[in-house]
Amino acid sequence: MANPILNEKFTDQETVLQGEPMTINGTIQVTGFLGMILVAAAAFVWTRFTSGYTDLAMMLTGGGVIVGFILALIISFTRNKLLIPIYAACEGLALGGISASFEASYPGIVVQAVAGTLAALFTMLLLYKYGIIKCTDKFRSVIFITTASIAVVYLVNLIGSFFGLHVPLINSASPAGILVSVAITAVAALNLIIDFDFIERGANMMLPKDMEWYGAFGLMVTIVWLYLEILRLLAKANSRR
Repeated sequence: MANPILNEKFTDQETVLQGEPMTINGTIQVTGFLGMILVAAAAFVWTRFTSGYTDLAMMLTGGGVIVGFILALIISFTRNKLLIPIYAACEGLALGGISASFEASYPGIVVQAVAGTLAALFTMLLLYKYGIIKCTDKFRSVIFITTASIAVVYLVNLIGSFFGLHVPLINSASPAGILVSVAITAVAALNLIIDFDFIERGANMMLPKDMEWYGAFGLMVTIVWLYLEILRLLAKANSRR
């Protein structure tokens, strides 16, 4: 799978022989539940930020980033569904602070980023549903390699930032830098095709009911990444005005 969260090995297991199987509608419901947790947590941090409790907001944001990252790794390897709502809350804390910071610099940017994320989500869903983009093995391989490459570049950029060094174009608002952001955003959006395919195949193979949580988790990871990339892209564009 291109999305490392939705690992291929989990669709290679035997189908369900007893009990309820995973369904697409069930996965959508779980995704909606996780989304409400994320939005509630984000709103809480946002209000702390806008009310002047900046130190508290930044502490919650940093904690959400760190704990969310750790939980994502644990969930990826253990598929512990009890941790997934906690992960959603941590992501909400992180996004609330990050969004509020961007909004303070560029008023209206968050609404634009949310609208762009929803537009990309539904566009990818339609492209997948009508077979315009098919999730073939080659497609998965290309997206996986591209996504992994982006992750490595971001990691190098993060490590370099501690020494005052940055990867060229990643943070640049130049035309080339904006083009790089557009490309990364496109890759993030194409990862949604992988997520949709995983959920559909899981339902067709009648995987265990708990896999709905894992499918929703993987979809949320991609949506959060996509939102952040759109937010960064819009910030670059606005900084040139």
